[in-house]
Amino acid sequence: MTHPPVPGVILAGGQARRMGGGDKPLQPLGGRPLLAHVIDRLGPQVAGLAISANGNPARFAAFGLPVIADTLPDHPGPLAGILAGMDWARWLDPAIRDIVTVPGDAPFLPCDLVARLTAARAAAGAEIACAVSAGRVHPVAGLWPLGLQDDLRRALADGLRKVTDWTARHRLALVDFATGPVDPFLNVNTPDDLAVAGRLLATAR
Repeated sequence: MTHPPVPGVILAGGQARRMGGGDKPLQPLGGRPLLAHVIDRLGPQVAGLAISANGNPARFAAFGLPVIADTLPDHPGPLAGILAGMDWARWLDPAIRDIVTVPGDAPFLPCDLVARLTAARAAAGAEIACAVSAGRVHPVAGLWPLGLQDDLRRALADGLRKVTDWTARHRLALVDFATGPVDPFLNVNTPDDLAVAGRLLATAR
């Protein structure tokens, strides 16, 4: 059976407090913005790509991608970004069944992320699939069915904010990714992390 293509959404709306503020995905890594590395990794795996971020979208203009803002007030976190991605995908093509999301600060994402999430979810008969590495769940690196769009909207309206609190309500498949030579879900949260990622760039190619 041929399934409709899966679009991707890069969640780039964090406050970057540990980085000193500003847009963390725009920090330079190897002479290019961190976000460019995420796009390079995810782009070939998806049919359509968008950036989830609030504020002035012009700061991402150089990437040539649509920028989608939260549809809910007060920036309620990554679940709101997932919901905005679902809304965008529904507008993009009513036949789309799923979206995949990734964090905007993970420059070493697996090149088979979407394929493995899709296969694992189907094998487990689950609704959602999320990535795991080194024993740690990465809840925003996930495959989300648009059939749960209204459920997510209601959960957010009821005050739910943690991604894991929402996924716990549904059938979830966890997909374990190897961490050598680099953990593919290494997050760049601090200047020290950025320096480490810079040293790992050659290893991870």
